[in-house]
Amino acid sequence: MTAPTADVSVRPAVAGDEARIARIQLAAWRHAHLDALGADALALVDEGTVRAQWAAAVTSPPAGGYHVLVACDGPAVVGFASVAPVPPPADDPTAAPGGVVLALEVEPVRQRQGHGSRLLAAAVDLLRADGADQLLTWVLDGDPAREEFLTSCGLGPDGASRALASGHDDAGQEREVVERRWSASI
Repeated sequence: MTAPTADVSVRPAVAGDEARIARIQLAAWRHAHLDALGADALALVDEGTVRAQWAAAVTSPPAGGYHVLVACDGPAVVGFASVAPVPPPADDPTAAPGGVVLALEVEPVRQRQGHGSRLLAAAVDLLRADGADQLLTWVLDGDPAREEFLTSCGLGPDGASRALASGHDDAGQEREVVERRWSASI
C-alpha cells in the first residue's frame, strides 16, 4: 500500500478560471502591496475589469508564447502565473529570446505550500520549450516575501528599475511606486 499524496498540480488556464484568477490576484495584492500601493489605490481596482482581462488572456492570448497557468489543490484553483516571450535584443538578433513572468500569485492562505514553486517551474518549462534562455520578472518595492521566494528559486535583482507611478499615500505623503527587475538564466 502506498502512502497518500497531495493532489496538487499546475495546468493551463481554461475559460471559467478567470473569476478565481481575479479574486486571487486582488487578494494577493491586498496582502502584499497594501503599504506600497495604499488602500485607496487598491480599492479602485475593479474585480470585474480584472476578470474580463484574464478571460481575454486565457481565451485569446495577446501573442504567441503567452501562457496562463493555474495551480490547483485538488479541484480548487489556488494560484496562477502568466508568461510571455521577450525577443532578443535589437543589437544582437542571434541571441536566444528570453521570457518574462508577468504575474505569479498564490492565494495568501495557500502560500508557502509549494504552489508558487510549481507555477514557476512550469512557466520555465514552457519558456524553455519556446527557446528562451533567460527569465525575468518585476518586483514591487516593499515585497520581501516575493524577494525571498525568487532568491530561493535562483533569481536575483539585475539593477534595472522602473517607476510605475507617483502620487500621494493615504496620509497625503508623496509616494513613488517602483519595481525592480529580477532575472536568471534558464
